[in-house]
Amino acid sequence: MDRIGIESLTAVSLTPLELVDLAAELGCGFVGTALSPFAIPLDGVAQWSLRDPATRRDFKAAMDDHGLTLGLGQGFGIVAGNDVAEKEPDLEILRDLGALRVCGVSLDTELDRSLEQLGKLAEMAGKVGLEVVLEFLPTRAIPDLFTALAALEQINASNMRLLIDTMHLVRSGGSAADIAALSPEVIGYVQISDVPLAPTMPIYLEEALLNRLPPGRGELPLAEILAALPRDVPIGLEVPMSQCTLSAGHGRSHVRACVEGARRLLPA
Repeated sequence: MDRIGIESLTAVSLTPLELVDLAAELGCGFVGTALSPFAIPLDGVAQWSLRDPATRRDFKAAMDDHGLTLGLGQGFGIVAGNDVAEKEPDLEILRDLGALRVCGVSLDTELDRSLEQLGKLAEMAGKVGLEVVLEFLPTRAIPDLFTALAALEQINASNMRLLIDTMHLVRSGGSAADIAALSPEVIGYVQISDVPLAPTMPIYLEEALLNRLPPGRGELPLAEILAALPRDVPIGLEVPMSQCTLSAGHGRSHVRACVEGARRLLPA
């Protein structure tokens, strides 16, 4: 099965069923999604909910028909004032959909609270047989690769590994050499996108959610990063690009450009 998958944030104008059809058309092996759309301040965002049993049934059938899997479940951001325990029903839904792993990321700025909540997420996910992949995010409590590695050690959950987002890696000072130095088993998932080396928007999170580029169209050393990864790690395309959300047609062409760009950069 192809190790490249498409995440819903790359094509917010498409419903999950449309995303599955497009992923299959492009020869991808999986999709990644939350149970409802991300709250993005743009027109053209498709409205849907996988908490609806009928939509969930159709989505699961479409994945089965095309031989795709749900490679990553989203929607488990740690936010100050919220308890991740409220998301336990969502974990059960994702497991029923055949999800392999979920993304854990802190949107908080307080490290101790983030670690406590991420540990709780790992415990809940473990009960239903899901892995948690920990994403680091510049400007937040776990801002870089080395803080994430320390967090993994402190949480010490057997079902938690590392998620590497190429934008976050390079913008936080990380490199392909840092990835090559890791034990292969610590890396559970990779999100690939491209951006210029210098910020294009004043607020980091806004740029990350609205202004990324298909692989090969920015300045990140993606070929080097991909070459440093274990050859079996799944690669999700998370490439939100605001001008491609206006219609399903724009979204489809954007996704195609992302897949083609990633394949050109992957080691033979």
